[in-house]
Amino acid sequence: MTGTDFKSMGGVVNDLGIGVLMLDTHFRRLPGDIGNGRTWPFPVQFRVVRGADPAAIVHGRPEEFLEPFIAAALDLVACGVRGITTSCGFLALLQKELSAALPVPVATSSLLQAPLIEAMLPAGQQVGILTFAAEALTARHLEAVGVRPDTPIEGLPPESLFRQVYGNRGGASDVAQLEEEVVSAARALVDRHPNVGAILCECTNLPPHSAAIAAATGRPVFDIIGFVEWFGRAISPPIYR
Repeated sequence: MTGTDFKSMGGVVNDLGIGVLMLDTHFRRLPGDIGNGRTWPFPVQFRVVRGADPAAIVHGRPEEFLEPFIAAALDLVACGVRGITTSCGFLALLQKELSAALPVPVATSSLLQAPLIEAMLPAGQQVGILTFAAEALTARHLEAVGVRPDTPIEGLPPESLFRQVYGNRGGASDVAQLEEEVVSAARALVDRHPNVGAILCECTNLPPHSAAIAAATGRPVFDIIGFVEWFGRAISPPIYR
């Protein structure tokens, strides 16, 4: 299906704005998380893609879930959403395929922002990526959304509570400990790469901690929430008269 086919679906635009394709997870979503409805300043619709859990998408083959993601997105479009995003930055691998299959704009991953961020930075600086799992974020993910292959990357440690909770393996969601781990990883990123002038959060569970990251590193922090708010504003621009 192409972008010219929406009318043929018989869809009625209900001005629902953004639709979020959600991984199949069972953890608590904090305010600021993409999956917490209170995060958003505009209406957002959610659809869970059953079976697409964090292990399957981050450490597996998300391509195997392409058809279920397309089906869930088309359901959202039929309900009236006018833009699609996802709850996992690793779905960058499906950016081209979902864009080709859907009749509305698609922003699969926060990583799509990287080229724009780098264009804004002073000479000699580059963006650095803070990710859920550095060992799983490959050159394929970066290439799929136009990110430079030499971009510095720092992830949360495999044994961290953050990885345990948001990897869907269980564990109590201790906000203070989660934030301490995230800030530690962000500091490691800028310590190892002093030329990092801005931090880009790949993981959609990181935005609740973006303010703490910025305070700890002195760098601007870009995440999926700011990206989708920008996206949503383009879909429904404010009226000033």
